[in-house]
Amino acid sequence: MSTIRTPEQNRGSAPSAEAWSEDPFTTHIKLDRNSSVPSPFRTPGTFTVTRLESSAGLPDRITKLSSVPALLVSISLKSLPLHSYQVWVADKIVPTPIIPAFRSNVIDFDAEPSCWAGKAFDYVHYTVPRVELEDIAADFGLGRVTSYKLSVVEDDLVLAQITRSILPFIGRRDGPSLLALDQFSLILGAHLLQRYGVLQKTGKVSKGGLAPWQKRRAAELLRENLDGRIRLMEVARECALSVSHFARSFKETFGISTHQWLIRRRIEHAQELLRQTTAPMVDIAMQSGFGDQAAFSRTFRQVVGVSPGRWRRYHSTRAIGPDNLA
Repeated sequence: MSTIRTPEQNRGSAPSAEAWSEDPFTTHIKLDRNSSVPSPFRTPGTFTVTRLESSAGLPDRITKLSSVPALLVSISLKSLPLHSYQVWVADKIVPTPIIPAFRSNVIDFDAEPSCWAGKAFDYVHYTVPRVELEDIAADFGLGRVTSYKLSVVEDDLVLAQITRSILPFIGRRDGPSLLALDQFSLILGAHLLQRYGVLQKTGKVSKGGLAPWQKRRAAELLRENLDGRIRLMEVARECALSVSHFARSFKETFGISTHQWLIRRRIEHAQELLRQTTAPMVDIAMQSGFGDQAAFSRTFRQVVGVSPGRWRRYHSTRAIGPDNLA
């Protein structure tokens, strides 16, 4: 019988108590009849996206633990029949009906949630450290988050849509960059606070964009890291802002998120290389911060509307047109 290693074990290092200091990551774990999942199933002290898929269900109940205070957010990708799925919170069973696709659970890890599924299942699990949620709450002028509302088999359209947006990238080699995952965790965290957080308003939301020096410094750092391996935390620190405050101020200044801004700069750099050099597509992809040629071609088409090869041919033709002939 094979054993599935948890994300924490796969990383090979103990998680930090500070969630923002650990790199977020995604993973896709596929189980079969010969697989076993450790119980307790421990998650690391960072934002993670784990897709756990099984063709046979779980033989035993699994308890999920986090090394730091965090929320467990689970979204079913396929329906489960009645009596084939059970959830325990604080060691008390929570009655569950038929589980339709894209229903969600939001449970504080302090309650040591556990589950059992007797049929094939497919779930996306988010581990959201509370230190990140507290950072977002502070930026929105909210008081201390006293607790989070327990939610089981919830019809949360926002969580469903957020999950659909990241689902194609989970566990892929050309998956989301660190910067993109940081941005994604902010969007998810803001929704969790607004819908499930028990909050006290204490102030006003900080508004306004970046100061001119912050704008220059942020753009400089992002241009130096076209591959997106820089963290929002690092850029925010250089601008003397919290992560959440920086992300909102950046969007206020530039009109788009840091990840979207970086994608545009990657494409602009690729267009310069396509126009000015005869380098192979794979080299241009790597020099423009993309993990491989397929990811580059797909993103280029999404942003520009045509493939990079077609774009190069068009601009090469223009460069040697009648007006440029000797």
